[in-house]
Amino acid sequence: MTKQQIQGDRAEEIAFKLLQGKGWVLLDRNWTCRWGELDLVLQKDQRLLVVEVKGRTARRHDRGGLDAFHSRKRRRLARAINCWRSDHPDADHQLLQVVLALVNLSGSATSVRWLAIHQLS
Repeated sequence: MTKQQIQGDRAEEIAFKLLQGKGWVLLDRNWTCRWGELDLVLQKDQRLLVVEVKGRTARRHDRGGLDAFHSRKRRRLARAINCWRSDHPDADHQLLQVVLALVNLSGSATSVRWLAIHQLS
């Protein structure tokens, strides 16, 4: 595993644990299809939450991972979500929310900034 993969796994785990503590149940993690990957897919009540996780250290200067969520990435994410929903027709009627989790991995004090994504394309 590369350092970047380890950092990404750590960021995903931090985001997941925070959501799990709020009652969200993990349905899929690192789910892939030909269009891309969904970092976290969770469910609570009749709601689905897709989380795109970006982990960064203080040394990165891309606005905490926000610059990595460019238009091409958003289009790929939208296609991957459609693919996931096709594979999970039982979840099709559930309200879907997409969020970007910007995880600051600097030192021992981690923080997460959550951004709701209203439009993917």
